[in-house]
Amino acid sequence: MASPEQQLATMLANIPEKTGKQLTEWKTIIASSDCSKHGQIVKFLKTEHGVTHGFANLIASKTLETGAPIDLVTAQYSGAKASLKPIYDALLSYAKSLGDDVEIAPKKTSVSLRRKKQFTLITPATKTRIDLGLALKGEEAGARLETYNAMCSHRIRLETPDDLDDFVKDKIKLAYSRAG
Repeated sequence: MASPEQQLATMLANIPEKTGKQLTEWKTIIASSDCSKHGQIVKFLKTEHGVTHGFANLIASKTLETGAPIDLVTAQYSGAKASLKPIYDALLSYAKSLGDDVEIAPKKTSVSLRRKKQFTLITPATKTRIDLGLALKGEEAGARLETYNAMCSHRIRLETPDDLDDFVKDKIKLAYSRAG
């Protein structure tokens, strides 16, 4: 499976073939439009130029990049969600202890933990709670283990570092073992 970085590189290389223009040309077109926000640019590219959603999203993102590096984890745990960072740190520390093959992949609103495939998704869901998504298809939900979504079949809600108890660690370890 290609890494997210490889997938991005492939999409960037395919922009001219799939959209009919180079990224630099799209940036010029967007600069001459009235669009300044991501959603406006995506809508503009889709409706006015027939660009598919995936490429419109990529072009919009690249157009709005400032070049300044963004620490996605710091951004997730800033402001009202800053108090959740110790929970995140404890989760990450435990996950890393499971093996050297744990890949940490921050996204804009969450952090994915993977081996050959994703086994855990850490999301600061509210200012008082982290949702720990787990790939545990086939496991029974109950008590703290809730059904969740297609990407992570189950979720455990964490509000303090103490919530990372043996029950939660066992579920993370099970998800980790299935992802190898």
